[in-house]
Amino acid sequence: MSMRAVHSIMARVALIGVATILVGCTRGDADLREWVAREKAQKGAPIPPLPVLKTFETFEYSDQQMRDPFAPSLEELPSAGSGPQPDKHPKEPLEAYALDSLKMVGSIGAGASLEGLIKDTEGTVHRVHRGNYLGQNNGKVVAINELQIELVELVPNGTGGWMERHATIALPEK
Repeated sequence: MSMRAVHSIMARVALIGVATILVGCTRGDADLREWVAREKAQKGAPIPPLPVLKTFETFEYSDQQMRDPFAPSLEELPSAGSGPQPDKHPKEPLEAYALDSLKMVGSIGAGASLEGLIKDTEGTVHRVHRGNYLGQNNGKVVAINELQIELVELVPNGTGGWMERHATIALPEK
């Protein structure tokens, strides 16, 4: 068989393939249109009705006999002068620093004369004994031992008074 005959046969096969594809495309889309029409004709499930919103009666607290539920009760309000109060004392050097910026570096002495050694942020070491003040929240030293310094701070309680908060500065572990 010659090359020309092979090309002729291949051309005929290709032509038959293209003709078959075109015949399939010319069939139309009548069945597709029929299916869409049937689906549109079907009724869908009913949509449930919206729920009825409940209306709430508003109430304004205007009567002086009734307590505002969002205000603290009389038992919760501190009376003026009750509870702990900061004492008036001359400011000590370590009260200029935040408590968490101070570090205990050791202790000197023994028994009741034990003093703590505190390093400030500039690297200066200060001797501290019971009754000294540290930190910016009126922190008063109440106890010193070889491993830590215990103090009581006075912090605002949010209602105009003060509350005590215990804190410690410990010697770092090695």
